[in-house]
Amino acid sequence: MRNIYFFMLLFCSAAAYAQTDITVCHTPATEKFAMFASNKDFNAKHPVPGNYIHVSEEGGKMIKIKCADGKDANGYLLKAKTPTDNWILVFQEWWGLNDYIKRQSENLYKDLGNVNILALDMYDGKLATDRETASRYMQEFKQERGDIIVKGALAYAGKNAKIGTIGWCFGGGQSLQAALTAGGQARACVIYYGMPVEDVDKLKKLNTEVLGIFAIEDKYITPEVVAKFEENMKLAGKKAIIKNYNADHGFANPSNAAGYKEEATKDAYENTLDFLKSKIK
Repeated sequence: MRNIYFFMLLFCSAAAYAQTDITVCHTPATEKFAMFASNKDFNAKHPVPGNYIHVSEEGGKMIKIKCADGKDANGYLLKAKTPTDNWILVFQEWWGLNDYIKRQSENLYKDLGNVNILALDMYDGKLATDRETASRYMQEFKQERGDIIVKGALAYAGKNAKIGTIGWCFGGGQSLQAALTAGGQARACVIYYGMPVEDVDKLKKLNTEVLGIFAIEDKYITPEVVAKFEENMKLAGKKAIIKNYNADHGFANPSNAAGYKEEATKDAYENTLDFLKSKIK
């Protein structure tokens, strides 16, 4: 099995986190990310990425993407070998668009078949290699800019593009945000550990089912948060396919010696591939 690097970054419960007295009820998902990024105990749970330099075997390259605000965005593109309107937008963890995300994008490219993969740089060129910097970058992130980047990517893919989204942790939340932004072009959305959107009216605008990968022992994206998301999706008339694993946050990260769960990781990835293949045809 290929090594699948899913980094640890789990965000918030729907109640107050006792050690920090942070109340996150009724707070937008992006703001919840920032709240927990300021928590030292939370940050300490995340292993620093190892030294890895990605060399693409499939012609992956960095590109510039025009954006409506006049500021170009960055993306890592793997172009389909045969022209197709099928696109997967990939979203980073809190470290930024690093070489691990590029490798994971390439794994998806190989395993999904003929599809365009575009991993978006939501930090505009900034990369973190330590927790303190990652925490700061995530707190500085503005959802308005994130939405502009996604709109730029949609324009790059073209009006006929069928869009799937996937992300881990910070990127899990961004995957759902991007599916909302994609509107009628959205065909699939996968969330690993991300904080879901709570607003039912916003969820009503989704044009796709959502596959949610979560951990039962997660103390941030708790089972209660997941159950509420599933309920909200039903209220919105949308379908959420929820896969809860008997594991803690970061279980799909093989560098997490204490919490990595090989079988759960394999099963989650197989579910991800099956879901994306069924929706992006």
